Amino acid sequence: MNILVINSGSSSLKYQLFKMPSKTPVSSGLVERIGEKGSGVPDHRIALQRVLSELSQGENAVIKSISDIAAVGHRVVHGGELFSSAVVIDGGVKRQIKKLFSLAPLHNPANYTCIEVAEQTFPDAIQIAVFDTAFHQTIGENAYRYAIPESYYKEHGIRVYGFHGTSHKYVSEQAMLWLEKPEAKLITIHLGNGCSMTAINAGKSVDTSMGFGPLSGLMMGTRSGDIDPSVVFHLMEHSGYTLDQLSNLLNKQSGLLGVGGSGDMRDIRKRVEQGDENARLALELYAYRIKKFIGAYAAVLNGLDAIVFTAGVGENDPGMRSMICRNLDYLNILLDEEKNLQYKKQITEINKEQSNVKILVIPTNEEYEIAHQCYQLLRG
Repeated sequence: MNILVINSGSSSLKYQLFKMPSKTPVSSGLVERIGEKGSGVPDHRIALQRVLSELSQGENAVIKSISDIAAVGHRVVHGGELFSSAVVIDGGVKRQIKKLFSLAPLHNPANYTCIEVAEQTFPDAIQIAVFDTAFHQTIGENAYRYAIPESYYKEHGIRVYGFHGTSHKYVSEQAMLWLEKPEAKLITIHLGNGCSMTAINAGKSVDTSMGFGPLSGLMMGTRSGDIDPSVVFHLMEHSGYTLDQLSNLLNKQSGLLGVGGSGDMRDIRKRVEQGDENARLALELYAYRIKKFIGAYAAVLNGLDAIVFTAGVGENDPGMRSMICRNLDYLNILLDEEKNLQYKKQITEINKEQSNVKILVIPTNEEYEIAHQCYQLLRG
């Protein structure tokens, strides 16, 4: 069964084609700078036509016609409270995705556009939505509610939704298989440009660091993570900041960029080597936040079998893993520094033998997870 996975952002479109149940994509690619001047890709419609050309034309063609695609799986960032699993897209689903535009203004509109374009580009294929928020629908009310009047939850939907759910779900399932323990208590740590952590008990999300939107929790590439709301009030009252200025400050000018001068961890590392004290502080802040959440989630879970590092920084920065795991002896999290340097793009155990808590590095695979969920849905 050919399943095409589309992971679209506001100005990019990643795709992978899987011949399920095989885990290895037969084709993959990325269309960038959608809508930018001079890119030659004015909108997502043209981007998808480009994808179709790459799949069906030339020496590397993998399909003979559009009818070879059985299903198109769409990553949709925000599903609100309505969706806890993958769903076949119909008019009702599209209306709900549209209703949530205001909660994910950079992503849901682009996801919606790609659904509409894919319906026209691949008219014989079943269109399926897989939501980033779905995995976190198992979080209890004591964890997802904010301590504000109930009316704001009931009338405005203000609560913790959580994100990166597809990644957290995938790596937690891989960890449970590795540990041979389906009831495992896990903390999954997704460190990319966006960063989040999830406490997982027996395959179910119990708590997660991102909240109503993807700004809260950990320090990220350009996002501040948790900040005292009084800072916002202060800047509005004493410096005349507008909502747009505050949004730009906390979403685009903060995090590693704001403290260390670059939103890319690799650049921060280079700056540290050159003696940049701000970059060194950025690393310390970044690791400290993660360490705090490990402690909090170990308490929430009342025990811990493993912590799991994944995504760009989580998988590729042994120095950051070392900083995070340092001085966690009380929780019996003991990193083996030699093993930490030996990760090779596959599940790797990097803890000392005497560590009660396993430390795992697991490459995430959101596109395969989307394809897998589509395949399961279609097989019933």
